[in-house]
Amino acid sequence: MSAKKKAQFDAKKTLEMIEDQFEMVQILNEEGKIVNEQAMPDLTDEQLEELMTRMVYTRILDQRSISLNRQGRLGFYAPTAGQEASQIASHFALEKEDWILPGYRDVPQIVWHGLPLYQAFLFSRGHYHGNQVPEGLNILAPQIIIGAQYIQNAGVALGLKKRGKKAVAVTYTGDGGSSQGDFYEGINFAGAFNAPAIFIVQNNQFAISTPRDKQTAAKTIAQKGIAAGLPSVQVDGMDPLAVYAVTREARERALNGEGPTLIETMCYRYGPHTMAGDDPTRYRTNDMDTEWEKKDPLVRFRKYLEGKGLWNEEKETAVIERAKEEIKAAIKKADETPKQKVTDLMVHMYEEMPANLKEQYEIYKEKESK
Repeated sequence: MSAKKKAQFDAKKTLEMIEDQFEMVQILNEEGKIVNEQAMPDLTDEQLEELMTRMVYTRILDQRSISLNRQGRLGFYAPTAGQEASQIASHFALEKEDWILPGYRDVPQIVWHGLPLYQAFLFSRGHYHGNQVPEGLNILAPQIIIGAQYIQNAGVALGLKKRGKKAVAVTYTGDGGSSQGDFYEGINFAGAFNAPAIFIVQNNQFAISTPRDKQTAAKTIAQKGIAAGLPSVQVDGMDPLAVYAVTREARERALNGEGPTLIETMCYRYGPHTMAGDDPTRYRTNDMDTEWEKKDPLVRFRKYLEGKGLWNEEKETAVIERAKEEIKAAIKKADETPKQKVTDLMVHMYEEMPANLKEQYEIYKEKESK
């Protein structure tokens, strides 16, 4: 190819220009200092305290859930420590009328949205009542299939638009989920129909054990939204103020008819992928863990609030004790919930039970009565 033609068209340069646009948004640095005053969200002192309260509570919930899992009192569980800013601050930017379509690590968001904690525990156990969402609560059950919630989110958002609702649909996945076909289909559909959706990719650096740089050649996950015509942003996922700000802005754009947004939160999970046998020491180094521990969202937010005179050890202790008591009560209520039976599954599966299942139903009903 001649030098003249190369000058007219340079695909690599175009890619580099796009990638260079994605600078990570940060407001609160690791030392708890504001580094981007102009981007500061409009939050009252009471709201800042409440956000910290929820993050501390969620950290305790994670610790107790891991303990309960090890005792055999919970089933499937995906640890959340390290991702509190990404999860809780993004949810804090939403309203009750908004819909949440969570992945399996996103139980804290739907609990704060209104799902009773004991039902979250039942979901972990595989009990059907854990997925019986209370009337008026705008959530779907946590999605186990990686990335499938992205397609569902596009559909829910389009439904909200067609019904004229002033609400958005928000979904979450990890960096591994962004490698799924459902991820692309979901953001493309939402973009094509200008649906009021927010797609959040919590980039915790690993898809189970596969590092992000082995999943994609893209410099950022955020840039993938550009191909679908979505405004996209990469944000410090350990910074609750930055996460809140970009999510709130995305919500406002969606409500103004400006369509969906893709948000990549740069974060880290301190524990294993799930409690089902994953050992992060096999694919993460001590140096990497130490580096990310310095970025702990609770530590930096605590420093910031203490500097403003809004937080102290007494307040944090009170939140911790409240969390422990409420978790204890919730697991007790989950324990007291009647055990599910095979006949329960049959009843809940079909509105009108097929003939062959009716026959099996009678067999199991007899067995269960003994």
